[in-house]
Amino acid sequence: MSSYGALAWYYDELTRDVPYELFADYYERLFAEDGGEFKLLLDLCCGTGSLTCLMARRGYEMIGADASPEMLMEAMAKSAETDCRVRPLFINQAAEELDLYGTVDAAVSSLDSLNYMPPRALCEAFRRLKLFIRPGGLLVFDIRTPDFLRSMDGSVSVDETEDVFCVWRGRYDERERALHYGMDIFSREGEGWARSLEEHVEYAHEPDELLAALAREGFEGVETRRDGPMGGQGRVYIWGKRGRD
Repeated sequence: MSSYGALAWYYDELTRDVPYELFADYYERLFAEDGGEFKLLLDLCCGTGSLTCLMARRGYEMIGADASPEMLMEAMAKSAETDCRVRPLFINQAAEELDLYGTVDAAVSSLDSLNYMPPRALCEAFRRLKLFIRPGGLLVFDIRTPDFLRSMDGSVSVDETEDVFCVWRGRYDERERALHYGMDIFSREGEGWARSLEEHVEYAHEPDELLAALAREGFEGVETRRDGPMGGQGRVYIWGKRGRD
């Protein structure tokens, strides 16, 4: 079973409650706090590009990177309908394989996307972000805390719209420090329903471990924050500045 294959076509329908405007406002507030100039941004693990296109409408030049071709197809279709000065550039790259042509002023990653990466891959992603964020540029992302992921063990949830019915089942593996989501997706097909299966895995990363990993890679002033959107759902934000060495 793979992640974000069949789900990609219904992701936006099933996540209509995500406050992307608040995420954009939050990132802009952090840019203002820093006081630097931010024009070119990387939306890492951009998914269907909702935030990417929103930031583009606000005047930023955007690069969206994601490992799922299906999610990027949705993002590119959305971009074609976006009213902006410069259309986003979308690239099919996993975070640990990031390879840009130059540097960006900041990189953001939303909705616990980096929880999908095991520790070794995440450390490699930090190393590559150090290469492609300009000196003095910012990295901002959010994660689900280990306590939250553990609390989802044994959980069952249902999402549905007129055309899709999705059942999530959570199983936390303490040895692996990971939450496995088994997903059954039933999508309307004529007068019947087609069934697809996916498995998503989110790894439990201790915030202090991530701060230490970022510091080793040369990020400065790294800290956790709890003032971002959807913070009451076990979500913490981590930000830091790429050193000028």
